[in-house]
Amino acid sequence: MKTKSLFFILLFGILFVGCEPALTTKEFMVGSWQTTYLKIEMYTVNKTDSLQVYEDKFEEDSELVAQSKYNKDGTFSAWFINKKGEQISKASGIWSVKKDSLLVAFNYGGRDMKVSYDITKTDEGFIGKSKYDWDEDGDFDDLLMMKTKRIKTNKN
Repeated sequence: MKTKSLFFILLFGILFVGCEPALTTKEFMVGSWQTTYLKIEMYTVNKTDSLQVYEDKFEEDSELVAQSKYNKDGTFSAWFINKKGEQISKASGIWSVKKDSLLVAFNYGGRDMKVSYDITKTDEGFIGKSKYDWDEDGDFDDLLMMKTKRIKTNKN
């Protein structure tokens, strides 16, 4: 009898955990993130037939590490951490979610930017992909792919 009871309690527990609703993309995005990999492919750099690829793995010895924080109120900030542990090149803006896309609007380096990222959740964080005019040649034909991980910061 005890075995049957234990079995049903265990089964009920598994069903209860298995039925836990998944976070929406908006709920998932709230928090702090660190970019672990970034690749930008610019196929027609400044309207030429040249391909330029920027790639960074943001490893321990990187000069800069990119981090960001998305707040529940729809604001966000992004910055780099240098080797001294200082926050530099900070940008702030607003964010929203439409289906599985993250939409961000901010000013960086005197340039107003509105970028949409397709978000794929991963065990560690998310993968974001966008098509944007990263080389500022007027053509939205450059591809960005970034991998992130969730982090804890003093501001969480």
